[in-house]
Amino acid sequence: MTQRSPVNDEIVAMLQPLVNALGCSIVSPVNMEASDIPIQFSGEVVAGVRPPALHGALDRLIEAVESELGCRLAQMNREQKQRAIRLLDERGAFTLRRAVEDVADAMAVSRITVYNYLNALHR
Repeated sequence: MTQRSPVNDEIVAMLQPLVNALGCSIVSPVNMEASDIPIQFSGEVVAGVRPPALHGALDRLIEAVESELGCRLAQMNREQKQRAIRLLDERGAFTLRRAVEDVADAMAVSRITVYNYLNALHR
């Protein structure tokens, strides 16, 4: 079993903001599952990063963009909505099933509007 050390604790503390931003969590080596990503230091696994469940992934992506832009999607002006679509697209949101429809609902716009914003990005 891995012993806790000040160095290991410091490594975990340094990773925490990144882990939080990605919606992940840090687990101890003894609680790791096969899908966890091991964090190694000096050849020793000091922690694991557990990716978030896919369930709710789009909601988390939307919340992150809203937080970053400082406004709910539905309250954004056209330029902000276009930027939000770009950020969501860069983060892979539109690879998820029904993402266009769900984002359109969150923005209070039509699916066609979201598709138009995406088409403008990919031109």
